[in-house]
Amino acid sequence: MPKKNPANKKPRWKLLHQYYSYTGFYSFVGKSLLKAALPIILFVAALLAVHFFVIDINTILVYVTENFPPIGVFAVFFASESFLGLIPPEMFIAWSGKSEHPVVFLSILATLSYLGGVISYFVGRGIASIPSVFVYLEVKMEKHIKNMRKWGGFLIVVGALLPLPFSISSIAAGIIKFPFPSFLLFGLLRFVRFAIYGVAIFNALS
Repeated sequence: MPKKNPANKKPRWKLLHQYYSYTGFYSFVGKSLLKAALPIILFVAALLAVHFFVIDINTILVYVTENFPPIGVFAVFFASESFLGLIPPEMFIAWSGKSEHPVVFLSILATLSYLGGVISYFVGRGIASIPSVFVYLEVKMEKHIKNMRKWGGFLIVVGALLPLPFSISSIAAGIIKFPFPSFLLFGLLRFVRFAIYGVAIFNALS
């Protein structure tokens, strides 16, 4: 048999690009961003409406900073990031920008978000060990679990970087028993997202 010419072998990145194109990864990301865009737009619009017609947002943030202990705000944020990410992180990032130590508070938020993803991962692992709950959630999260099995780490990257539910991606990763060390590595991109959003929001509020 003639040997295959190594020169004709496609680079790994091209093979990955073909795979993600064929399996609909790019389409999924685009549709997810569109879905995520509406709540973000509504949230920003509501903030602007309050800012211009009701009360200065900076005043609200300063009031919260002065009247609520940081530990309480951090606890609420950690609970949200650990269970489905119900509260937009942008609210907490804006709050940290009005604190005495904005960079320190932003770093704490990023760390809590990362650890919240780890909690969600183990929630998924726990779910996978309970047959009745697993069957129920596998139906409810069928699409997300199916996507996690197809795309694995890239879906975690997308959840960590983009305005998509990182907690849900983490739960799905736990359910399919995605390798924990790889999950921890990909999840570190959560810090990148907080750094980018922090710069943008701090500049907007200054």
